[in-house]
Amino acid sequence: MASTRRPTYKTGAPASQGKGEPGKAQPGNGSGDVISASKAAPAADGAPRPAAATDNVLSFPEPKGKRIRRNIILAAGTVAALVAGLLAAAVYSPVFAVQTVSVDGTKMLTPEQVKAALEPLRGRPLPQVNDDEVKQLLQPLVQVRDVTTDARPPSVLVVHIHERTPVALVKQGEVFQLVDVDGVQLGTTQDPGSIQLPVIDGGAGVIGKDLFKAITGVLAALPADVLARLSDASAKSVDAVELKLVDGQTIVWGNAGERELKAKVLAALLKAPADPRNPVQVYDVSVPRHPVTR
Repeated sequence: MASTRRPTYKTGAPASQGKGEPGKAQPGNGSGDVISASKAAPAADGAPRPAAATDNVLSFPEPKGKRIRRNIILAAGTVAALVAGLLAAAVYSPVFAVQTVSVDGTKMLTPEQVKAALEPLRGRPLPQVNDDEVKQLLQPLVQVRDVTTDARPPSVLVVHIHERTPVALVKQGEVFQLVDVDGVQLGTTQDPGSIQLPVIDGGAGVIGKDLFKAITGVLAALPADVLARLSDASAKSVDAVELKLVDGQTIVWGNAGERELKAKVLAALLKAPADPRNPVQVYDVSVPRHPVTR
């Protein structure tokens, strides 16, 4: 069907004021012949509308880049909402509650002792369990130096125990206390021969805290195989720590400086072949770069 739209033409009336000849448009005064064109949409009855009743509107499509950015923002918001919902469900859902506690790293303690101390965590959602709370519950177990945990969904809490290392036996009357480098009592025994650790007679209460720390600091630096060969440890001062081997030899250690180097030198000396004609009675590592045996 042919369009009924027709361009319309308007002729401006002459200016009523101004100089110049009547009936002629003056340049620059806004009057004169003006030609305009518009598209008139047909009325409801099919007749074209008057040109004056229509608006000249140009519609531009939305830029593609802007549309893509909007879609990305909407998608990111949806994903974030879903993730937040899943996290909330995991944190509070009984599906992820602690049902099983697995323990490793224990030597002085038993896994059952650790599990009993952590019983309050049973039924707690795994995401709500943290290392600080586990450490707080295990504080009564003095053998525990540190602890870390792993969550294995849906219901297993793995507890890694890092125990204190015993370095000596402290004689208190007829009882021997098992202590670490800080003097923390880790256990007791009446048979020191069953534990291959040196004996400190009296402990910090008798020899004083400074000397006790000096001795235990030396013992903590020794490798396990050397520590097992010691019979006792003593100190006349913090600069005069001495150790005794089960074979009767004396180790002159000196002060607490360069403990790691002294420990390596002593281990090397103890591994050297013995000379039956000149048995060693003293290992002096107080100056580790120039050790002496006599």
